[in-house]
This record gives sequence, structure tokens and C-alpha cells, in this order.
Amino acid sequence: MKKKRVFVRISALAIAALLVAGFILSAALFTKYSIVRAVRGASAGESVQSDAYTTARAMCTVEASTGRILYEKNGTDPLPMASTTKVITAITVLENCDDIDTPIEIDSRAVGVGEASMYLQKGEKLTVRELLLGLMLRSGNDAAAALALYISPPADKTSRAQIFDNFSAKMSETAVKAGAANSQFKNPHGLDQDGHYTTARDLALVSAYAMRNPTFAEIVATKDARVSGVEYPRVMKNKNRLLNMMDTCVGVKTGFTKKAGRCYVGAATSNGMTVVCVVLNCGPMFEETAALMEQADDEFTMRRILSIEHLFDCGASGAQGIPRENFYYPLHAGENVKISCEGDEVKVHLNDELIYSGKYNRVNTPRHACGDATPLV
Repeated sequence: MKKKRVFVRISALAIAALLVAGFILSAALFTKYSIVRAVRGASAGESVQSDAYTTARAMCTVEASTGRILYEKNGTDPLPMASTTKVITAITVLENCDDIDTPIEIDSRAVGVGEASMYLQKGEKLTVRELLLGLMLRSGNDAAAALALYISPPADKTSRAQIFDNFSAKMSETAVKAGAANSQFKNPHGLDQDGHYTTARDLALVSAYAMRNPTFAEIVATKDARVSGVEYPRVMKNKNRLLNMMDTCVGVKTGFTKKAGRCYVGAATSNGMTVVCVVLNCGPMFEETAALMEQADDEFTMRRILSIEHLFDCGASGAQGIPRENFYYPLHAGENVKISCEGDEVKVHLNDELIYSGKYNRVNTPRHACGDATPLV
């Protein structure tokens, strides 16, 4: 009798365990295949809706050359971003420095910042380029401080906090130029601090903007480097694991703090498109970013909308013209653009939103089919 009762109890426990496991699996599958709806991009046309999966607290994926938002989740939520802050730091330095091979003498206020470090020593000399490599590969917080000191030269008794405030103002100027309007910076390195935040969308737009700078793009694609040291050269390996895991990856920056969680900005170039993906507070940041960038490559095609070698029809006006510059744009399957003219301007709309405006030359020739968004070749 006792054996029978034991058997019944074990059977009941086994069934309960199976039911619980089934519930957990169902919840996981529901979460995995939940739809993340893409939203309207800033001056980038209406983004499509897509099954873009991520566990990130916030995510934004854009095409770098146009800034079109391809996928987004909680993209405008203000969040800490850890060392991905250094994307803004680096491009701010590059835009405010005439010669990055200029040597800098390390100030005592750049030493011992804490956390990730190049272990700079007071009085040693490194170039701006070397410090940028230390900033983006090693994620050196002391490199961030040294660069802030150089770009915003302080008075002798200025505190490190005041130096950071001065440089943060320049970071904000850079962000605004890139189309980011909902971020606030308190330091150049990204360590947790009240009032230091961005959004996934802002960070994606700034990163896309930065990737258009050849020097920035070169630095963030560097897998390893040797830079000056007091006793021996510093050997640095890039913390961006996707550079070695994904053939198309070309950048850009990792980050982590307890408050921000794991944060990552990735970039991949394929088929004429550079896709930038930001995930904030995302455990499997490399895996999910890689999947999102590959999905963008599968679902979008960079298309030639206007070509200086081809006539286009100006809609119902019956006019034809030749644009003064080429215009390319990433389109999802089934999307179509509308070309129209006003005076000497040609305009391109997608989903009733203006995505391009530029000058063109009117041509009096017989009509023929033109301006049909041909694939990039």
C-alpha cells in the first residue's frame, strides 16, 4: 500500500512538473515571437512593421547613410547607456581636433578615473589617435578624461567634474547635429551618474552619424592595436566580439554598468547598406544584435531612386528632368516612392513623408519610364 501511495505521489509531482515546464515554454515562445512595431523615423519615411525580436529594454536599428529607422522598441525611453557613451565622445573629439596625431601630455586629472582603464600615468605622452584607440578598444575611462581635458582645456584649478561639464556641452552639440534631441550627458566615459542618459533612437542616430566619419569608422573597426606606454607598449584588443564573429561587422562599441546593464552598438555593411543597431540593457547583446542586422539585410534593399545618368518623370506635370545628385534609400519589399517637382526642386515621398529634396535640371525630351527605384548595382 505504501509503495502504491509513493508511486501516486511521484506521478503527481511528475505531471505537475511537466505542466509547469509547458507553461514556461509557452510563455517563452510567446515572448520570443511577440511583434516589435517599428515607428516613424525622423525624416526617414514611415517604417514598416516587422517581427523584430529582442529581449533588450530598448532597441533601435537604422540604416547609416540615410538615418532611416528600420526597427524600434521603446526607442524614445530615456535610459543609461554605460560605455556606449564613448561613441559620442569619440565623434565629438574628432570634430573638434585638427590633427589627431598631436601628442598630449597626460594631466593628473585624467589618471585613476576607475573601472575600465588604459592605466595612464601623469606626464606620459600619447597622441589623440592613441587615446581614441584606448577609448574605443579598451574602453578606457581615463582615455575619455584625457580627451575631454584636451578638447575643453581647463584652468589649473578646475575640477574633473567641471571639465566633464564643459565637454558634455560639446557632446550635446554633436548629438543635436546628428538628430538626437532627447539625450543628456554628464561625463565622457559613461559611468553611472544621475542625469546621464540617452535613448536607443538617439544613440542609433549619433552612431550612424559617427560611422560616416572615415577616421571614426577606421578606429571602431580595428580589432587590436599597440600604443605607447611608459615601460612597454600597451597591447589592446577590441571588446566588440562581433568583429571576429560576423564577417560583415564594422563596429562599434560595447558597454556595461550595473544600472545600465549590457549595452551595445553594432554596425554591419552588406549589399550597399550599413546597418547600425543599438540595444540597451540586453543580456545576449551580441547574438540579438547580429540577428537584427542580418534581418535588416534580408528585409531591406538599398535602391537607386534618382540617378544623374537617368531621366525621371515629374509625376502628373508631364515634365522630365535629371537630378544633380544621386539618391539612394533602403526600401522594404513592396514599398514604393513618389517623385514630384516644385520649381527647380525634385522631391521624393515615402508613405506621404518627404525623404528627399534636391535640385534638378529640366529636360525637354520624349517621355519614357524612369525614376522607378531600381536596385543598387
